[in-house]
Amino acid sequence: MIKFFPNPASSNINFELQRGYDQSYKLLLFNFMGKEMEELTPSAQVINLSLNNFYRGIYIFQLRDKTGKIIESGRFQVVK
Repeated sequence: MIKFFPNPASSNINFELQRGYDQSYKLLLFNFMGKEMEELTPSAQVINLSLNNFYRGIYIFQLRDKTGKIIESGRFQVVK
């Protein structure tokens, strides 16, 4: 349902929402300690996120529907 690239990422990462995309979805990003870093409401099928405020490490993403149910999750790495 969601494709993300590049992984590992250094300055930007793209999240591409595929089939069944709904504008009520939220994309949440957490650091590896569980602290929420970003909450995005996709306004387009592709989200380009700047990683300027992200430190080197592993991050978790969750795509949630309007009820908060996790539709998909994964992890990506930031290298700087």
